[in-house]
Amino acid sequence: MTTRFEPNFVLLYVHSPLESVAFYTALLGKPPVESSPTFAMFALDSGVMLGLWAASGVQPAATTPGGSELAFAVEGVDAVEARHTAWKAQGIPVIQPPTAMDFGHTFTALDPDGHRLRVFAPRME
Repeated sequence: MTTRFEPNFVLLYVHSPLESVAFYTALLGKPPVESSPTFAMFALDSGVMLGLWAASGVQPAATTPGGSELAFAVEGVDAVEARHTAWKAQGIPVIQPPTAMDFGHTFTALDPDGHRLRVFAPRME
Protein backbone atom coordinates (compact mmCIF):
# COMPACT_ATOMS: atom_id res chain seq x y z
CA MET A 1 0.00 0.00 0.00
CA THR A 2 1.37 3.41 -1.00
CA THR A 3 0.89 6.22 1.47
CA ARG A 4 0.59 9.71 0.02
CA PHE A 5 2.60 12.30 1.85
CA GLU A 6 1.81 15.82 0.64
CA PRO A 7 0.72 19.09 2.22
CA ASN A 8 -2.98 19.21 2.97
CA PHE A 9 -3.13 21.94 5.59
CA VAL A 10 -2.06 25.59 5.31
CA LEU A 11 -1.60 27.64 8.50
CA LEU A 12 -1.49 31.42 8.50
CA TYR A 13 -0.34 33.17 11.68
CA VAL A 14 -2.64 36.13 12.36
CA HIS A 15 -3.02 38.96 14.88
CA SER A 16 -6.78 38.46 15.35
CA PRO A 17 -8.42 35.18 14.40
CA LEU A 18 -11.86 36.81 14.78
CA GLU A 19 -10.99 39.56 12.28
CA SER A 20 -9.39 37.03 9.93
CA VAL A 21 -12.43 34.71 10.18
CA ALA A 22 -14.69 37.56 9.08
CA PHE A 23 -12.34 38.39 6.19
CA TYR A 24 -11.95 34.79 4.94
CA THR A 25 -15.65 33.97 5.44
CA ALA A 26 -16.49 36.82 3.05
CA LEU A 27 -13.61 35.97 0.69
CA LEU A 28 -14.36 32.24 0.46
CA GLY A 29 -18.15 32.50 0.76
CA LYS A 30 -18.32 29.94 3.57
CA PRO A 31 -17.92 29.87 7.34
CA PRO A 32 -15.11 28.04 9.13
CA VAL A 33 -15.69 24.43 10.16
CA GLU A 34 -13.99 25.15 13.48
CA SER A 35 -13.55 28.42 15.36
CA SER A 36 -12.25 29.52 18.76
CA PRO A 37 -10.74 32.77 20.07
CA THR A 38 -7.24 31.60 19.01
CA PHE A 39 -7.82 29.37 15.97
CA ALA A 40 -10.16 28.84 13.04
CA MET A 41 -10.19 26.31 10.23
CA PHE A 42 -11.80 26.39 6.78
CA ALA A 43 -12.38 23.25 4.71
CA LEU A 44 -11.65 24.17 1.10
CA ASP A 45 -13.35 22.41 -1.80
CA SER A 46 -9.93 21.11 -2.93
CA GLY A 47 -9.62 19.11 0.30
CA VAL A 48 -6.95 21.43 1.67
CA MET A 49 -7.62 22.88 5.11
CA LEU A 50 -6.86 26.56 5.81
CA GLY A 51 -6.05 27.34 9.43
CA LEU A 52 -5.84 30.80 11.00
CA TRP A 53 -3.82 30.66 14.22
CA ALA A 54 -3.24 33.54 16.66
CA ALA A 55 0.49 34.23 16.35
CA SER A 56 0.70 35.08 20.05
CA GLY A 57 -0.03 31.47 21.07
CA VAL A 58 2.06 29.51 18.57
CA GLN A 59 4.73 27.24 20.10
CA PRO A 60 7.54 27.46 19.23
CA ALA A 61 7.05 31.18 18.68
CA ALA A 62 5.88 32.18 15.20
CA THR A 63 7.37 34.84 13.02
CA THR A 64 5.45 38.09 12.64
CA PRO A 65 2.06 37.62 10.94
CA GLY A 66 1.99 38.28 7.21
CA GLY A 67 4.50 37.39 4.55
CA SER A 68 2.81 34.29 3.12
CA GLU A 69 0.96 34.04 -0.18
CA LEU A 70 -2.20 32.15 -1.11
CA ALA A 71 -2.72 31.75 -4.86
CA PHE A 72 -6.11 31.30 -6.55
CA ALA A 73 -5.99 29.98 -10.13
CA VAL A 74 -8.89 31.07 -12.35
CA GLU A 75 -9.74 30.50 -16.00
CA GLY A 76 -8.87 33.43 -18.21
CA VAL A 77 -8.07 37.13 -18.08
CA ASP A 78 -11.77 38.04 -17.71
CA ALA A 79 -11.98 36.01 -14.49
CA VAL A 80 -8.90 37.81 -13.10
CA GLU A 81 -10.39 41.19 -13.97
CA ALA A 82 -13.80 40.28 -12.49
CA ARG A 83 -12.26 39.11 -9.20
CA HIS A 84 -10.12 42.26 -9.05
CA THR A 85 -13.21 44.45 -9.50
CA ALA A 86 -15.14 42.49 -6.86
CA TRP A 87 -12.34 42.60 -4.28
CA LYS A 88 -11.74 46.33 -4.79
CA ALA A 89 -15.49 46.90 -4.27
CA GLN A 90 -15.22 44.96 -1.00
CA GLY A 91 -12.38 47.22 0.12
CA ILE A 92 -9.67 44.55 -0.03
CA PRO A 93 -6.32 46.33 -0.48
CA VAL A 94 -4.75 45.64 -3.89
CA ILE A 95 -0.95 45.97 -4.03
CA GLN A 96 -0.55 44.90 -7.66
CA PRO A 97 -3.22 45.76 -10.25
CA PRO A 98 -4.04 43.25 -12.99
CA THR A 99 -0.79 42.67 -14.83
CA ALA A 100 0.50 40.39 -17.59
CA MET A 101 3.47 38.43 -16.26
CA ASP A 102 5.54 35.57 -17.67
CA PHE A 103 3.31 32.93 -16.00
CA GLY A 104 -0.03 34.58 -16.89
CA HIS A 105 -2.40 37.42 -15.99
CA THR A 106 -2.45 38.26 -12.27
CA PHE A 107 -3.17 40.72 -9.47
CA THR A 108 -2.22 40.67 -5.79
CA ALA A 109 -4.21 41.81 -2.75
CA LEU A 110 -3.67 41.64 1.02
CA ASP A 111 -5.56 40.08 3.92
CA PRO A 112 -5.77 41.90 7.30
CA ASP A 113 -2.34 40.55 8.36
CA GLY A 114 -0.51 41.35 5.14
CA HIS A 115 -0.61 37.83 3.66
CA ARG A 116 -0.66 38.12 -0.12
CA LEU A 117 -3.67 36.87 -2.05
CA ARG A 118 -2.72 36.29 -5.68
CA VAL A 119 -5.36 35.64 -8.34
CA PHE A 120 -3.98 34.44 -11.66
CA ALA A 121 -4.93 32.90 -14.97
CA PRO A 122 -2.07 30.67 -16.10
CA ARG A 123 -0.64 31.47 -19.52
CA MET A 124 -1.80 28.91 -22.03
CA GLU A 125 0.73 28.09 -24.74
